[in-house]
Amino acid sequence: MAEMLQLLLFVLASLCVCVTSNQVAEPYVVYMGSALQGGDHEALQAAHLQMLSSVIPSGEEQRVSLMQSYHYAFKGFSAMLTETEATLLSGYDDVVSVFPDRMLQLHTTRSWDFLDAESHIGSHQLPHKAFGSTDVIIGMIDSGIWPESPSFNDAGMGPIPSRWKGTCMEGLDFNKSNCNRKLIGAKYYNAQLGSIQPSSNGSLAKQNAFGTPRDPIGHGTHTSSTAAGSMVSNADFYGLAQGVAKGGSPTSRIAMYKACFLDNCPLSTILKAIDDAINDGVDIISISIGTVSHLQTDFLNDPLAIGAFHANQRGVLVVCSGGNEGPHPFTVVNTAPWILTVAASSIDRIIRSTIVLGNGNMLKGYAINFSNLSRFESYPLVFGRDAAIGATLVSEASNCRPGSIDTIKVDGKIIVCVNVGVPVTRNTKILAAQEAGAKGLILIDDLQKENSFYSGDFPFSQVGKDAGTQIFKYMNYTKKPTAVILPSEDVKEFKPAPTVADFSSRGPGGVTEGILKPDLMAPGVNILAAGVPNIVTVPQGKKPSNFVFMSGTSMACPHVAGASAFLKSAHPWWSPSMIRSALMTTAITTNNLGEPITSYLGANATFHEMGAGVISPLRALNPGLVFETTVEDYLYFLCDYGYKIQAIRSISGTNFTCPSSSPDLISSINYPSISIAKLERKVMMRGTRRTVTNVGPPNSTYIATVDAPNGIKVIVTPDRLTFTRRWMKATYLIVFNANSASEGYGYGSITWSDGAHTVRTVFAVNVV
Repeated sequence: MAEMLQLLLFVLASLCVCVTSNQVAEPYVVYMGSALQGGDHEALQAAHLQMLSSVIPSGEEQRVSLMQSYHYAFKGFSAMLTETEATLLSGYDDVVSVFPDRMLQLHTTRSWDFLDAESHIGSHQLPHKAFGSTDVIIGMIDSGIWPESPSFNDAGMGPIPSRWKGTCMEGLDFNKSNCNRKLIGAKYYNAQLGSIQPSSNGSLAKQNAFGTPRDPIGHGTHTSSTAAGSMVSNADFYGLAQGVAKGGSPTSRIAMYKACFLDNCPLSTILKAIDDAINDGVDIISISIGTVSHLQTDFLNDPLAIGAFHANQRGVLVVCSGGNEGPHPFTVVNTAPWILTVAASSIDRIIRSTIVLGNGNMLKGYAINFSNLSRFESYPLVFGRDAAIGATLVSEASNCRPGSIDTIKVDGKIIVCVNVGVPVTRNTKILAAQEAGAKGLILIDDLQKENSFYSGDFPFSQVGKDAGTQIFKYMNYTKKPTAVILPSEDVKEFKPAPTVADFSSRGPGGVTEGILKPDLMAPGVNILAAGVPNIVTVPQGKKPSNFVFMSGTSMACPHVAGASAFLKSAHPWWSPSMIRSALMTTAITTNNLGEPITSYLGANATFHEMGAGVISPLRALNPGLVFETTVEDYLYFLCDYGYKIQAIRSISGTNFTCPSSSPDLISSINYPSISIAKLERKVMMRGTRRTVTNVGPPNSTYIATVDAPNGIKVIVTPDRLTFTRRWMKATYLIVFNANSASEGYGYGSITWSDGAHTVRTVFAVNVV
């Protein structure tokens, strides 16, 4: 009830109508660049209120109020403004950008074991220091947390790091005692208008926030336990996926920043959460949130990009989900080069619901259902098209759209549906089948097939087109076709795995193709992790489960955050870019059959689908060489992107100057992958440089090998790098020539090896 009231208050505030020159006031974010450490926050807020007063007409003083105030790592605020007022503020010298405050959306027992197994590294090969540190803090910006979950037990954990400055906020259903040495912080945010405003005596008055850090939907609880959940024995989901649940860095601390209201996440609140997390002392920030690809904006109007830049300035790595709009290209989001962008893969466990046809044939479907049917039963089969009501469009009944199915023709039967025309969600199809009295539902659709849908007690199974063809053939040639859908079971050591999840958003990046995105891939299909009891339907006769399955790049993101914390615990002085580099250059590009990783349809995956490959945290512990990307690199990137020097100086907080000539600085920043957005065949050569830092043995020599696509010639100079000490740097040139290549993207890699370490840089080259 409290959550619904909070959401209602936020909606009412967002819809507040204030007329100025016939314009409606709406929430805006005003971004003002880098903030000084240790600045006077109240003075800054007072200045922001004064700035608002200068553009808001007299008589509307109630709008001189800050919804959010940013003052730790960067400066700015959010407030209710008309379009005219926003335009006026954007002209102020101190203002970098002004943009509407929109809503973003929220994008285990087996996954970590699978990643460890694929590394082919035994625990005896790992340094002891990789397992002892509990000083790493992961900030989760999400929907809240369920503190009673066993995944957040703090048994055996030492004192909270002294540098921690965060708090455990109380709410109507959340006490300070809900935090402990594992869950060390929990904040929530007031989305109402007027959280900071002038008082009658001239000081600043802060209204009391209303809400709770508690998670109402389970998303933040799931991602938090995936990143850093404590080890929990005998975890399962009603008997499925039994094993030990744990996070990627079970010894790390968790701090939750609840920036989402149900599944909606205001831009202004996310920005405030990032600012707070940086100031509180987190090491890693995990954000499984993003916009849809067609609404992407440039970097200075993107709050995730803004916040992540300043986090990077302060040494904090930001990991973001890449989106769930696959398998289409140009859909990946959160693509700023200072963000670690994550795609989603499957693991070697699937949840299977077998279909037994009346002729004895058994088809391997995918679903999570706990029906009580057995293989000794059978029920008539009917195709949705043949059960249409009257003049209902055949396509609608085939799609099992609500209202299109004749109850008399379906009652007591198993209905077969397909996805045609306007898409209908799986949940909607199941509800339509249940309302029609169906005994079960078989869905024929390759998309999201392996992302098993949970149907509770209702018999449901999804198969691809090949199995669907067998079903239709049987129905067409059998007078009275029958079938039964069996309860689900989990299958371990499934092959091939991993594959790229069909829903995982693909590159190239729509904002810039000069950076190869996504960066990496991690498990994101059917991930078992902590959940909120009673969020999902409880099977008859069962108690609510402490664990649930979820899928999405939202689940892949905390895998990388956990892996990053694991590396940070072993290498506390590594910068964010060094951690990213180690994960990317040691990523795995083959599956558990020893063959190239494929997409969901079986074709070899490209680097625009899987980034550098699937993370291998154990291999990343000792990468040999790393690519250090500096803040200056990112500023050069912004120069080449076309931002004005004054804006770049405000962002950086320095007197930085762009170079007089910029030979494609975007592709040439010291990134662990390479993307050439446009390589013309008529141009003889195109070059880019990279610099590596030796973090391996002091005396070593690396030799380069190139794997290039047909028609593209790649030359590395020099092709041998010799290091005489640790932390020594070496620079090399990569030249691309596409004189005989066909148009479009080609993919390849450059691998440096000293016999003990393998450092791979993947590249994508667009020939035009």
